[in-house]
Amino acid sequence: MRWLWLMVSLLIAAPAWAEGIRVLTWQEMIPPDAPPVKLITAPMHDLSKMADTLSMESAPAAHQLAPHAPVVKALDGQTVRLPGYIVPLEVSEEGRVTDFLLVPYFGACIHVPPPPPNQIVHVTSELGVKVDELYQPYWIEGPMQVKSSTSELADAGYQMEADKILIYELQDENSGK
Repeated sequence: MRWLWLMVSLLIAAPAWAEGIRVLTWQEMIPPDAPPVKLITAPMHDLSKMADTLSMESAPAAHQLAPHAPVVKALDGQTVRLPGYIVPLEVSEEGRVTDFLLVPYFGACIHVPPPPPNQIVHVTSELGVKVDELYQPYWIEGPMQVKSSTSELADAGYQMEADKILIYELQDENSGK
């Protein structure tokens, strides 16, 4: 009887667990005691501050900032929603980016030095994002893994399998939707 009661309780509580997605900020991915690193940043909704970097299309790749930056181990296994920009690593035959780096600012890893690994998430997605839609920010939802990966563009301190990829809207960040 106890077993049956436990199963019914779990079934009733399951929808509440599904809503347990943590809206994560990039700052929360840096341990509080980590040494400060000066990042090249711009608010996600104001790309005008990146105008100088947009003309650097042909510039050589820059060295990654703080390549041994520490990560927050407590994030491992948490389902999170994180806003950011997509830097493609792999494009499918259908023209969709299915393997990419999620970064906190536009142009990271391409136009400016890559941020530290604790500010990069290596994301894989079955559906992906169309190549011609990469110039806008996105919300990425899925389980976070504290696991490093290396690509020719940068080292990432985190990994995710994207459950959802949504166009970023400022109101979402404030309301938690």
